[in-house]
Amino acid sequence: MTMGGASLGQGWGQGDLPSSVRPAGEESGEMDPSSTEMVALEAGGGGKLSADELEMAEREAFLTRGWRQANFAPSLVEVHSSVKWPEAGSPWYKKVLALVGLGFMISVAYMDPGNWATDLEGGAKYGYTLLTVILLSNLCAIFLQSLSLKLGVVAERDLAQACRDAYPKHVVYFLWVIIEIAIAATDLAEVIGSATALYLLFKIPIWAGVLITAVDTLFILIFGIKSFRFLEFIVGGMAFLIAGIFAYELAVVKPEWSKVAKGLVPDPIILQDASMLYTAIGILGATVMPHSLFLHSSIIQTRAYPRTKEGKKMAIKYGRWDSSVSLMLAFFVNSSILILAAAAFYYGPNPNRDVANITDAYELLAPALGSQAAKILFGVGLLASGQNSTIIGTLAGQIVMEGFLKIRVKPWIRRSITRGIAVIPATIVAAVGGNSGAGRLLVMSQVLLSLTLSFAVIPLVHFTSSTAKMGPSFVNGWIVKVVACLVATIIAGLNIFLLFQSIKQNEFGSSSGV
Repeated sequence: MTMGGASLGQGWGQGDLPSSVRPAGEESGEMDPSSTEMVALEAGGGGKLSADELEMAEREAFLTRGWRQANFAPSLVEVHSSVKWPEAGSPWYKKVLALVGLGFMISVAYMDPGNWATDLEGGAKYGYTLLTVILLSNLCAIFLQSLSLKLGVVAERDLAQACRDAYPKHVVYFLWVIIEIAIAATDLAEVIGSATALYLLFKIPIWAGVLITAVDTLFILIFGIKSFRFLEFIVGGMAFLIAGIFAYELAVVKPEWSKVAKGLVPDPIILQDASMLYTAIGILGATVMPHSLFLHSSIIQTRAYPRTKEGKKMAIKYGRWDSSVSLMLAFFVNSSILILAAAAFYYGPNPNRDVANITDAYELLAPALGSQAAKILFGVGLLASGQNSTIIGTLAGQIVMEGFLKIRVKPWIRRSITRGIAVIPATIVAAVGGNSGAGRLLVMSQVLLSLTLSFAVIPLVHFTSSTAKMGPSFVNGWIVKVVACLVATIIAGLNIFLLFQSIKQNEFGSSSGV
């Protein structure tokens, strides 16, 4: 029996199937002499199912086993399996190219304006020491994103759908509210980041810039997602623009690379200095973004890879390569921001280690870099970061609402709602508190994000570690389970510490820039 050219042994595998569709005799350990063929299920009319119908039954049985309810619709149904997959026997690089673009979509979440704030302050205050924290945070992100894409490929559900199909309603609604808060916090950072960029480039007041951002990406989203590849092209193009800007900035600054390399080595002082530890936790909290875990589990399903056991293994394998390489691009951007801040403000000819926010850093860059163009490019990069993150945030919001609540709304309507929620507090704070008030609000949004992260990580680890939900061929091995539980525990513990420190200081991270 075949499925898309794959035999049963290459498809779901007997170990992945419930007993109702396993070969006769398997339950007792005795195989029927005709075990090369599946025992046909009885059709409604009393006849036997065809091979295709039996294959469909096997797949449906696998996708419903271990869940409280069946999945009601594919994730992002408009673009589900819309990107062509190379034919069987195609060289490996064609399969890699078929997935290129997804990683860029994910990496955007790791270089949003909130990351800029943490990296700038970390470099200005502590030099290159916290580069090791960015590296470890990035490795953690690569690990979690690999679990996310595996969930999407194997269970054919995004993380929101998995939560809905696995947990009681009251838990589902609670998680939905928490993740919506996380998305609103992300959008708040994007609003402030984009508004700050407009101020830096054109001297538009922050409060006015906030209002302008209310319609910044509607011209793309109002037409809907006609081509997912086109959306990937836009996002990937801006990601490379940001990376190119920082490559130029580093060439202008010319940091001492020996000191940079030393910063990649863990230093015990990070744990000994309370202020530095607080900043390090902020960097971790701002680096691993909860909405990206929901996003990745969904958009991996836009590829039309064979929905067989071997096809899924192939998608996971090449998907991991794609996301890992793309997240290294995010690591380069975040590291570049910290290196730039350290070289200009910590090790520069006129050290200034009290850079309060992005605006202050920008104003000091021209003399520090010796180039007005570098200063302008910094603002352009920040604007591109805000716009990119807005597109991704909107897509993640759509996935979360559809997955948790089975409610579909057009992307531009969804964007209008979430952006409206973010614009109101941002406008008030910017009008009353000015640039410094907006900077503090940016920091607050990142603290809030870090506190919601565990509510995405723990369900993800739970699902991918469940044999009932993933099958014996895809469930996390014991080493991965240990690492996943360790990562989830550390993130939860650090976030609790961050919360208490924030309360203790009576402000959300004035010294951390989470």
